[in-house]
Amino acid sequence: MKILWVKPGKLLPLDTGGKLRTYNILRHLAATHDLTYLSYYGGQRDEAYERDVLTHLPGTVSVYTAAPEATGSARYFDYLRHFSNPAPYSISKFAAPQVRKLLREWIPQHKFDVAVCDFLASTLNFPDKLVTPTALFQHNVETILWKRKADFEAKWLDRIVSKVEYAKMRRFEPEQTRRFHHVIAVSETDRETMSPMVGREHISVVPTGVDLRKYQYDPAARPSGPLVVFTGSMDWAPNIDGVEFFCKEIWPQVLAKVPAARFRIVGRDPQPRVRALASENVEVTGTVRSIIDHLREAAVFVVPLRIGGGTRIKIYEGMAMGKATVSTTIGAEGLDVQHGRDILLEDSPAGFASAIVTFLQNEEVRRRYEAAAAATARKYDWSVITEQFVQVLQKTIQAAQRQVEDLDSVPK
Repeated sequence: MKILWVKPGKLLPLDTGGKLRTYNILRHLAATHDLTYLSYYGGQRDEAYERDVLTHLPGTVSVYTAAPEATGSARYFDYLRHFSNPAPYSISKFAAPQVRKLLREWIPQHKFDVAVCDFLASTLNFPDKLVTPTALFQHNVETILWKRKADFEAKWLDRIVSKVEYAKMRRFEPEQTRRFHHVIAVSETDRETMSPMVGREHISVVPTGVDLRKYQYDPAARPSGPLVVFTGSMDWAPNIDGVEFFCKEIWPQVLAKVPAARFRIVGRDPQPRVRALASENVEVTGTVRSIIDHLREAAVFVVPLRIGGGTRIKIYEGMAMGKATVSTTIGAEGLDVQHGRDILLEDSPAGFASAIVTFLQNEEVRRRYEAAAAATARKYDWSVITEQFVQVLQKTIQAAQRQVEDLDSVPK
């Protein structure tokens, strides 16, 4: 099968859940299919990245767009510059003339059997008429993500931006999901959420996976004391909100019962709000070469998210290593986990703290959950997930063929 895959932003380094999901599926697809990966990015030209991604995925076509990478206060000015655009800012900033030109040449030429639009952010670059069968890969339901950000965003200006983005996304996301031949969701929860937009029969679920070669369970391993660990990109708003919520509402209750406990926040680019959480019992690591050593040392892995969409790869990574995990319901949303079997799900600060304390104080209970977590994760190796993805790409081709047949049957 000849596959075209289009994704915004640099794929490497593998420091976000979306990158990990895409990379692992692409890696397995490239082994058995003719894959062209179109990677487009802005900011500063990065020739080292362009060379590096080719070593991982030889079929890569890198496109440098020269789009400015707005950060800090410049982000608000860039947002105002795009304000009149009917598309959400999180989408319109990824529209790239160079990519649109390529896709308007490639898509009508039938160069590929099927194409994948990876993330809603890429959609404006695809031509209106999708002659090539094309699937939209939805890692999140963006409407839900922006609604939750609008509800929980701490900074008033970011809360206003989130409300505007949510209002625009409520119109934009359904329009886009309807114009692709098929939609790929990462959980049944997301599929049900998107069903009013496009119809349930046009959506398939490809669940989240984990690299079992990398994340391995050692039943003989012991944690490095009463250590609680969170991992994630610490410049991402849901993670920032999650660790702030944890440190202010949950962590003091844990310390009251286990004074020797330590909390470690592991992840790249910690924002000032995150760095401010550091204390004698809270460590903020910043970027690390690998999270595996930190997971190995943890007694408890936590996912205290109140904002988010899609599914959290980090949970399966922790579970694959046999980590006793405590998460909010939203944090574990869409994953094949069960409260009381392989994870503890708690939404109240008191309940969340109590679950952590149980794992820290009761080794027998903790080890029972560790074994159950590892057993669940073993079902979701990326090789298995990619096989399911290929089946959905076949469905996308069939859906496109049916559309052509339906049009041919209409009386002229």
